Amino acid sequence: MEGFDVGTRLRELRKARKLSQRELAKRAGVTNSTISLIEQNSVSPSVSSLKKILDALPVSISAFFAGDEPAPPRAFYPAEELTEIGDGYLSWRLVAARRPDRSMSIIYERYPPGADTGDAMLEHDGEEGGVVVAGEIELTVSGEVQILCAGDAYYFDSRLPHRFRNIGKEECVIVSANSPPTFAEGGREMHHA
Repeated sequence: MEGFDVGTRLRELRKARKLSQRELAKRAGVTNSTISLIEQNSVSPSVSSLKKILDALPVSISAFFAGDEPAPPRAFYPAEELTEIGDGYLSWRLVAARRPDRSMSIIYERYPPGADTGDAMLEHDGEEGGVVVAGEIELTVSGEVQILCAGDAYYFDSRLPHRFRNIGKEECVIVSANSPPTFAEGGREMHHA
């Protein structure tokens, strides 16, 4: 993640919770070396790996990247103020990440060619939907696979196992929403992570 020190932020959160690297790794179901390498910024975690680790703290993706300070409600958000919550390869920019009373998450997603949400199928509470703005995406929901192109849309129960993959040669852009706003709540419920 350009301009964001993932390793230092993870180490600060782990130490604030008085957890050893070994204990965090055990809770997250990852190896000790994974935690160590991430904290040293020797490896950049995938979204799915970061999700497992943050779930074990628990800390939400938005709190991890945006900090814990809530922001007062407002109506407009310039592009440069969207909070990047992707993994440095996938770009997911969350609208109003620190708004304390959000009842949904709206995300501007960008998948480079070959990008994917990870080998593990995602499952979390809520519903999600989106519209492909550019490119194409392969979406798997509960074993059903569909390739969606610009203008195509999706909407499903997020408890169904799902995965997003850009199998095309161009970047895929999606504008999505999910409810409840699980990026802000910490714990296990997150979108595309």
